Amino acid sequence: MKIKFLIIGVLSAIVLAACTNTTNNKVDTNSRETETKMEQKVINLTKADFLTKVANYEENPQEWTYLGDKPCIIDFYADWCGPCKMVAPILEELAEEYKDDIYIYKVDTEAEQELAAAFGIRSIPSLLFCPMGEQPQMAQGALPKDGFKQAINEVLLKKD
Repeated sequence: MKIKFLIIGVLSAIVLAACTNTTNNKVDTNSRETETKMEQKVINLTKADFLTKVANYEENPQEWTYLGDKPCIIDFYADWCGPCKMVAPILEELAEEYKDDIYIYKVDTEAEQELAAAFGIRSIPSLLFCPMGEQPQMAQGALPKDGFKQAINEVLLKKD
């Protein structure tokens, strides 16, 4: 009987500590998120940004015309998606490594449902590789970093 009360007491203390730490962690998490956003190299795109920086599919729905001055990758993602969360830090690293050669964009499919629908995004992550002067290529699923590097070099930068 004493063991049950001891266990209940210990569990109560853990729950209270967890609740207290959660409140404190929110402050720390928010400040870390702010720092991360300031260092962020991947560029968030809205539909309006997409139409001016990538392709205006509304004005020219029949023909793909890339508007950028260097190739890009567009990550169609959602905050709740586990594989998307795995890909995000890889894309941040690649954005830094290839900052002079390509753009890396991301589109939140929850916030930009019309844009996601326009590209037929049915599963995430979906990645659109847009080389200069060519048709874009779509890849679905989480790629490892070396897979991204291979696609960047072969599809976007045309390096062997």
